[in-house]
Amino acid sequence: MLDDLVNRCPPLPPDATLLVLGAGFSGSHLAALARRQGARVLTTRRLPDESDMGSVLRFDSQLAKHPDPEQLNDVTHVLSTIPPERNGQDPVLRCLGEQLRQLPLQWVGYLSTTGVYGDRQGGWVQESDPAKPTQERSQRRLACEQAWLESGLPVQILRLPGIYGPDRSPLRTISRGELQPIDKPNQVFCRIHVDDIAGACLHLIERAAQGQRPEIVNISDNEPAPSATVQRHAASLLGVAIPEPKPYSEASVAMSAMARSFWTENRRVSNHLLCQELGYTLLHPDFRSGLLDCLKVEGFRAAVPSADQPPPTPERPESAHSTGSASPDQ
Repeated sequence: MLDDLVNRCPPLPPDATLLVLGAGFSGSHLAALARRQGARVLTTRRLPDESDMGSVLRFDSQLAKHPDPEQLNDVTHVLSTIPPERNGQDPVLRCLGEQLRQLPLQWVGYLSTTGVYGDRQGGWVQESDPAKPTQERSQRRLACEQAWLESGLPVQILRLPGIYGPDRSPLRTISRGELQPIDKPNQVFCRIHVDDIAGACLHLIERAAQGQRPEIVNISDNEPAPSATVQRHAASLLGVAIPEPKPYSEASVAMSAMARSFWTENRRVSNHLLCQELGYTLLHPDFRSGLLDCLKVEGFRAAVPSADQPPPTPERPESAHSTGSASPDQ
């Protein structure tokens, strides 16, 4: 929960201005946290609302709509969440690279994906392992990582697995009776709660100011797990049953190519660098903690053991959220 992060995370320096390029699910969460701590924050959208003008800047790389240089004059910290273009170029570096190099930047974060590690047949990967992306989208991400690292900016590459959080968890799908678990023996997925993306960013900014800035950092929780295990736990929080898992060989027939691609890779992502060497303490170290937070924030009534308990219902309307990345096991 964002409230839990406000006092436990180090704030930005008093004279800092944070620019979040791409205020989607992860970016808007960091922006909200930094604002709650009193920081000046700018974000970008393709088409800001009139009411947003001032703190929300227009950035649309396809239409060549960029922030004016004077709008970025005081920026000291940057997080880019914007995905690669189809040709593998990074739209931020292509459009704003020169502007960014003129700024007195202290830290730049680029949200990438643990997909760049490719398939490890369930083995553990850490930042020192060579990237071996097999999916085209992950190959594009790796190309952008390299471009950022060669940009001359004070960059950290933050590699993320599947992202989940309030309004982006299995709870709503389960409550609607729309979930069909899938079983693929020995398959696990890694995940990270959106709170810990925001918290880790602020922690890494502080560590960088103290001279610790490794080029690449995995941001993942402690417990890779099969998707069906996570879904069963979510169902237990709601006090409902879910169908028996369908074998992957059967379920994959009806999957989209994108969905199948997530199931073709199997790896466990180590967070040793982030949590042990750099000292970040996860707010949600596993899916149990993270799903309980989602339960509270999404407004579902907690499960009460009762044979005649009615299906759970949200206590507030479903809210719209911005596009972000998450793997289908969430």
